[in-house]
Amino acid sequence: MIPIDFDYYRPDTVAEATKLYHDLAAAEKRPLYYGGGTEIITMARAYNLDTGAVIDIKGIPACSELGFAAGKLAIGAGVTLTRISEAKLWSFLAKAGGRIADHTTQGKITLGGNICGTIIYHEALLPLLLTDCEVVVAGEKGERRVSIHKVFDQRPRLEKGEMVVQFLVEEEFLDLPYVHVKRTKSEKIDYPLVSFAALKNKDEVRVAFSGVCAFPFRSADIERIINEKGTALEERVRRAVRSVPAPLLNDVSGSSGYREFVLANTLQNTLTAFEGKESA
Repeated sequence: MIPIDFDYYRPDTVAEATKLYHDLAAAEKRPLYYGGGTEIITMARAYNLDTGAVIDIKGIPACSELGFAAGKLAIGAGVTLTRISEAKLWSFLAKAGGRIADHTTQGKITLGGNICGTIIYHEALLPLLLTDCEVVVAGEKGERRVSIHKVFDQRPRLEKGEMVVQFLVEEEFLDLPYVHVKRTKSEKIDYPLVSFAALKNKDEVRVAFSGVCAFPFRSADIERIINEKGTALEERVRRAVRSVPAPLLNDVSGSSGYREFVLANTLQNTLTAFEGKESA
């Protein structure tokens, strides 16, 4: 049971949703955009969330879109992880999403909810960071297209009242070789010790991480180091691990030292595989 009273709205258009948000905010209802609701419901039950209104975006056609247009794969913010998996349009994102929570919950969690929520891991974000995708964002002033790196930099960077409508991924990235690895303390559905995604685009390897620091990230410094082919692989891995942009997490799931060990091994195995050598 949710121990708070709130109003529920299900608009039909993006413009209606953003207007509702501002009207409800002006009425001091503290509105929230609502996707799958898994995080909102859990936090409300634990008395960690207080809102007077939720705006469910799943009835908005643009937020439920999943398909190709103008050379790009459009994925609505209200599309669930299960639907992404079953559509078989992008196996990289399907695999990353398939390792978040359990199978039942994946049918509720939406792509926009995973990326814009407050839980620090945002694991579905990693393939999107590696493709430099565009994000359609809507607010009081209308819609705009911006880089995923502007929308998410350590945390969601949306203006008050803005909502994510869609993610637009260039088709050329969908069939590139990739690696996705998730390491947990015990159960496979746990939060990650290390969640790692890599994409090989021609001779360049791109990498992104979650669970390593207090935020997911893609690092230009780390990518420059691991792509220095004239340097021994072990040396590249050592320097890459030293270039992680913030302190490694040190919590009940694992110590910072153990995370460093897992991260180094994952990087070494991935580079070995991508460079055509025997996998470690």
